[in-house]
Amino acid sequence: MSTLKVPDLVPPPEQDAKRLKEAFDGLSKFSFSFLGLGTDEKAVTWVLGQRTASQRQLIRQAYQRLYNESLIDNITSELSGDFKDAVIMWTLDPAERDAKMAKEALKKSKSGVKHLQVIVEISCSSSPYHLAAVRQAYCALFDCSIEEDITAVVSMPLRKVLLRLVSSFRYDKELLDIEAAASEANQLHEAIKAKQLDHDQVVHILATRNFFQLKATFERYEQMHGSPIDEDISSVGKGDLVSLMKMVILCIRCPERHFAEVIRTSIVGFGTDEAALNRAIITRAEVDMKLIKEVYPIMYKNTLEDDVIGDTSGDYQDFLLTLTGSKF
Repeated sequence: MSTLKVPDLVPPPEQDAKRLKEAFDGLSKFSFSFLGLGTDEKAVTWVLGQRTASQRQLIRQAYQRLYNESLIDNITSELSGDFKDAVIMWTLDPAERDAKMAKEALKKSKSGVKHLQVIVEISCSSSPYHLAAVRQAYCALFDCSIEEDITAVVSMPLRKVLLRLVSSFRYDKELLDIEAAASEANQLHEAIKAKQLDHDQVVHILATRNFFQLKATFERYEQMHGSPIDEDISSVGKGDLVSLMKMVILCIRCPERHFAEVIRTSIVGFGTDEAALNRAIITRAEVDMKLIKEVYPIMYKNTLEDDVIGDTSGDYQDFLLTLTGSKF
């Protein structure tokens, strides 16, 4: 489901590091030229845009070892704008990247539930092992746990839901209990009918059951009660808790539709939300971007690539298209 195009023969990380260093030296040497001579952003895209997460980490290590310089620092100083931000995000270790995004989201949590999307995404559309790695990276980077920061800045009842989601470790195999799915579908229905979206049992079910079990529960819910669970949640009202719970359900049930929606929302209207666009493409390129590309035109009557091309330009556009498998 990844759209990353990795060459059949990948050069040693030392060779990739050397190619990047040459690109950066070219940028430094000619950065004030009105012709832009020597700038080799395409080399940066060519190398980093066609390497897996593990390969990118080996390149970072080789770069530090060969030049006693941080690759991330050099990207920061030698590139600029949206292209720079996207390349940095892509080059970071995925757990480190997501921990940093979660920290930024929590700084903005008082601005609305939309900024908490990234925490729901990490909790509900990632493997339990990745979530555990993010929590570990968060502690290492910020000298506190993500749970402590959620407790400090997110108000109830959102705090209750998010704390359970980020602290869970779900079983990651396809194991289904059909009877439990029917029983828990009824429990969810009763809580929604009573407008108790943060009921202990609701939160327990959503935070602990494996994703295959939850998808079966949501299907059983619709069969038994005649409407999708997210529609019934919408009928409760329009508050932040409703928005958060709908986001949780969609990330679990159909993450490719959630991220297609994030991409579309980031580019429609006045201006582009580059942070959201980067997040969706960069975090999913090695996960399920192929599925996102398939569902996107069904949802919006346009291809993902066409929308990206229509709203971005230059090296930034080339980099995003490379990650979606549409360049090189």
